[in-house]
Amino acid sequence: MVLKIIDQPRYVCALGAMQTVQGICRAVPVLHAGPGCAAKLAGGIAGSNGDSGYISPQIYPCTNITENEIVFGGEGRLKETIENALRMIDGDLFVVLSGCTTEIVGDDIAQVVSSFEGSEKPVIYVETAGFKGTNLQGHEWIVDAIITQYLVKKPGKGRIKGLVNIWGPVPSFDPFWIGNIRELEHLIREIGLTPNTIFGENRGIEEIDRIPQAEFNLLVSPWVGLSNVKKLEEIFGTPYLHYPVLPIGAYESTRFLQVVGKFAGIDPSLVTAVIDRHEKEYYYYIERTSDVFLENRTMSRRFSTVTSTTDALAVSRFLVNDFGLIPATQFITDKPPEEYHETIRQYFRDFTYRISTDIVFSRDGYEIHEEIRRTDYHGAPLIIGSIFEKKLAEELQGNFLAISVPIKERLILNSSYVGYQGGLRLLEDIYSYVFKQFN
Repeated sequence: MVLKIIDQPRYVCALGAMQTVQGICRAVPVLHAGPGCAAKLAGGIAGSNGDSGYISPQIYPCTNITENEIVFGGEGRLKETIENALRMIDGDLFVVLSGCTTEIVGDDIAQVVSSFEGSEKPVIYVETAGFKGTNLQGHEWIVDAIITQYLVKKPGKGRIKGLVNIWGPVPSFDPFWIGNIRELEHLIREIGLTPNTIFGENRGIEEIDRIPQAEFNLLVSPWVGLSNVKKLEEIFGTPYLHYPVLPIGAYESTRFLQVVGKFAGIDPSLVTAVIDRHEKEYYYYIERTSDVFLENRTMSRRFSTVTSTTDALAVSRFLVNDFGLIPATQFITDKPPEEYHETIRQYFRDFTYRISTDIVFSRDGYEIHEEIRRTDYHGAPLIIGSIFEKKLAEELQGNFLAISVPIKERLILNSSYVGYQGGLRLLEDIYSYVFKQFN
């Protein structure tokens, strides 16, 4: 067996999906893990952008198991911790998450959680040992647990016309998650649909209860969440629309509205009117600053992204389709399961004018940076990634923008790159860095 050290990983273990629970208003993660897990994992994801929430990771209810529980079992300690959490914390949903040690010693968290079946507030569990997968897979497992352990027990209600569940941005792992979700809501609301999302401010148990009443599920993601919408179709018969590209700028946002409108049976004239209004405004700003883009001599036309599948695909589509840049190799860092690799490669072959790009699935920052150093960008490159790429861009006398964890470069409150306005904002951020280099 050959051991390999991974330099600068961009994700954490499955227990990091505690941030998904925290993204639901008044949901409480209860950890059955060793001391320090929550703080370290939050520091690796949310801590890089100051993203806390209803309850800080520093004070999550946790069994903080020690050698005693490892030897004699920690199920009693877990039951006590859940009881105290229900008594002391004003929450609406309690999600028990297991860590590596407790699963290795064989604690039966399912059995412990089943003893809280009649509690006033629902208690569900997810097995999130770090060796089982990444925080993105853990995110899917949490949504799955909400479906299979909570929603299936609720009395059935009828469909609500025009109601659409939106799935896609992963809380905290996507630094722009709140802004991106809200902009997706805004876009579909403009064509007459009613969005339903469970993450962010004032989105919680009531929105979860409405999930089975939606006319369809809308997944905006290359792969994260696909198993969840399939599960919702299997259990509740709710159809789903999988739109793999987070829409940034006019080209993709227009395409997004057309596809969603057609799937939902919206009057095409309404969709066209919304698109025309947005495109008229969008291209006004592009045209009035076109000289800035055309006369720029401090950034080459080639770029690379070093980020998650979602961000790499969305940003690449925008820079190529809207802005005419040429993609060099794009680096995928979020470890998508092998079964999705070929489909993801196909997504990067679907640019305008038959443009395509090579992608590399890599978790190792050292290998990625070495490959970028060997690439001829025909001038000062544009590198979009995390804070790990900042020094590399400076070394190459290139241009840089941090958009993914670990970010640390900037504070993000409700900013978004989604939609028509989001595309303009992304251009502002890229060229703000370019101008700083020039000056």
